[in-house]
Amino acid sequence: MQTEFCKQLGIELPIFAFTHCRDVVVAVSKAGGIGVLGAVGFTADQLAEELDWIDAHIGDHIYGVDVAIPQKYEGMEETSAEDLVKMLKAAIPEQHRQFAEQLLKDHGVPEIPDNDGEVSLSFSAIQAQVLVDEALTRPNCRMIVNALGTPPEDIVEQVHGAGRLIGALAGRLKHGLHHKNACLDFIVCQGSEGGGHAGEVTSMVLWPQMVDAVAPLPVLAAGGIADGRQMLAAMSMGVSGVWLGSMWLNSVEASAEPAQRESYMAATSEDTVRSRAWTGKTARMLKNSWTEAWEQPDTPDPLPMPLQGYLTFDAVRRTHKYAGSGDCQKVAFNPIGQVVGQINSSESCRDIVFRLLTQYSEALDHLNTIMPQE
Repeated sequence: MQTEFCKQLGIELPIFAFTHCRDVVVAVSKAGGIGVLGAVGFTADQLAEELDWIDAHIGDHIYGVDVAIPQKYEGMEETSAEDLVKMLKAAIPEQHRQFAEQLLKDHGVPEIPDNDGEVSLSFSAIQAQVLVDEALTRPNCRMIVNALGTPPEDIVEQVHGAGRLIGALAGRLKHGLHHKNACLDFIVCQGSEGGGHAGEVTSMVLWPQMVDAVAPLPVLAAGGIADGRQMLAAMSMGVSGVWLGSMWLNSVEASAEPAQRESYMAATSEDTVRSRAWTGKTARMLKNSWTEAWEQPDTPDPLPMPLQGYLTFDAVRRTHKYAGSGDCQKVAFNPIGQVVGQINSSESCRDIVFRLLTQYSEALDHLNTIMPQE
């Protein structure tokens, strides 16, 4: 199943695993695919600690790092990371702060202790730059992926200069064309079924359009893939691999709390919603009291990115840390795709990879049986 893009990377299988869990990165890379660590929320020191662990356990296998790099803006070079965070936080209206805090109190979510440690949110280029710098010090990190549009030109040059590949997510055709014009090496094309930020167009419609529009650039299919049949459908459209995120959230190696796992396994594919309630951009997640509250006509409208993200980052931390407390899951941030309806058990990452391959083979055999015989 090696595609040309797999050969370029030196991996056996066209399976790309996006995850915030270092254990999943290692497990998928060792199973023949490639794990990609989501670094949003890490400081440079925290990312270094995660990558130290990955490097110590992954052996000769490779991995990637996913960051959120928006386009740079005028005057940004004169602004320190600390001043930038202060400026953004100061721009958040008080009514939004009070509304978010009241939601957490109403559902019994404890506060984070003051001495809990340093945290960060890298929804700005100046913050994401230090994460890219750290990732590029690691020989086994072979790809950088941007989750927020086309990376700035200087970062593209930096990554290429380090001999690595750089790609970006695209939820619309025009985004993919921008990526190609910026000389990126690959595109992660995500349909609206996918978890997190995605566009309006479904995967089955978007994938083949993207493949045709950006050829010969490799395209990875994301959104709506949870078994080998869906993987085969994607590969049949000419993509160079599949990008899975939701499938690893309930894996044995994942860091999800028991209450989060229960939420995933109890949900159907109809229990997700596309909302601006957490990041300010439309993203797919499990719907709950938090998403519903921000949609009411008498409540504040979500702020634009990155302000909404800075407003809700404390809520993300608290609902993750205290996932089983009170009614925490009713106001928790659980980004996940519509394939949540197919997550009914906890499997190891290795078993997930093997299941995908087995189902892929069985689906291909089925197609061959119905092909006209000469």
